[in-house]
Amino acid sequence: MLLRHTPKEIKERSALVINPAKTCQPIGAMYAALGIHGCMPHSHGSQGCCAYHRSTLTRHYKEPVPGTTSSFTEGASVFGGQANLLQAIDNIFTVYEPEVVAVHTTCLSETIGDDLPQIRDKAFKEGKVPAGKEIIYASTPSYVGSHITGFSNMVKGMVSCLCEATGKKNGKVNVLPGWVEPSDMTEIKRIAAMIGVDITMFPDTSGVLNGPLTGKHRTFAEGGTKIADIRKAGDAIGTLALGEWASADGARTLDSQCKVPCRILDLPIGLSATDRFVDALRIVGGTSVPAELELERGQLVDVISDMHQYFYGKKVALVGDPDQLISLTEFLVNLDMQPVYVVTGTPGKRFERRIKELTADAGFEVKVKAAGDMFLLHQWIKNGPVDLIIGNTYCKYIARDEDIPLVRHGFPILDRVGHQYFPTTGYTGAIRLLEKMLDAFLDRKDRDTPEKHFELVY
Repeated sequence: MLLRHTPKEIKERSALVINPAKTCQPIGAMYAALGIHGCMPHSHGSQGCCAYHRSTLTRHYKEPVPGTTSSFTEGASVFGGQANLLQAIDNIFTVYEPEVVAVHTTCLSETIGDDLPQIRDKAFKEGKVPAGKEIIYASTPSYVGSHITGFSNMVKGMVSCLCEATGKKNGKVNVLPGWVEPSDMTEIKRIAAMIGVDITMFPDTSGVLNGPLTGKHRTFAEGGTKIADIRKAGDAIGTLALGEWASADGARTLDSQCKVPCRILDLPIGLSATDRFVDALRIVGGTSVPAELELERGQLVDVISDMHQYFYGKKVALVGDPDQLISLTEFLVNLDMQPVYVVTGTPGKRFERRIKELTADAGFEVKVKAAGDMFLLHQWIKNGPVDLIIGNTYCKYIARDEDIPLVRHGFPILDRVGHQYFPTTGYTGAIRLLEKMLDAFLDRKDRDTPEKHFELVY
């Protein structure tokens, strides 16, 4: 494999990215849009861009992902794509009858300078949008940011285009879940229901990208947050945004637009982050934590106590999205593990500072890089091996070349199933993470232990 030729000598690179630890903004915008009930994501660019966005999501979720495109050719690329988009909007509502069309830009439309607010307004004035239907939009050029910033921009677009305030609070709490799996969104809703807090989650891809096979064709899945509920988010008593990078902008926009106070939390992955999420829900909802949830927390603590000997001191390399890596890093430190290498492809020096803060008193040196790539991660590993890698499917090449166990987590996971159905958020999700890591360590021990020391239980 070509990765075996990765040199140990690290040289500073300012313009060249090798084996990126991210994908493009429109993919994140499309994933967020799929979390609205009856939504048709629309790629304002070429057919090839839309095909790439849909295929990447389809390969990760093993579900067909709908999407339309403005089908740019040379003319639209030079003179602008307004005519293409207006015609596309008319066609989409006529043929597919969605509740909402979520338009995201691509490199082509951003480079030519198409004005989405003006085009959206023109579509309404020309009667291309049926009564009761909606158009939302987000600016998501692929040459900046990542799929996480694309997700964030689309969530912000939902707030800007849909949320309204009547001045009368409805007693509900908004939860912006960030980029997590549909299974994680289900788990977050389950925890809120256990605590007795009435929430509006948006976007919500549960039931959309992990739905059942019924044998009947449906253009749009039954899941997703309904437009009416998103509109009413402007009358909520508060917003909990899970993840600074994926959710904070939407929550702050809702605060300034509709005066809904917000609180920014880490993704509830691991013990401490879940504790903070549960406590925040309890406070904003004015309720108490039920015994059933305390039981789940106790089970997690029990597993940590029982299995601590296998995790203690193990060195880990992490690669993925910033919000997930922050919570994972904190969880690993709580387990007395050592996340010595942490890389995300999403830009942001704040991420590097946060990881440094989480590991400051842990007793080991951490190397962290925002806007980094997996080539750099591989070089770090060559210079200082680790016991485990946690990251997406692309990490399997590094894991194989360096003979290191791999736990798949994040996006994209193309060669396994389960992430759509089994959460890693919440207390039960943390137990699943522990199980996956423990399996990786003990499978390796079974493989490497000499015959005379091969025991039934280590």
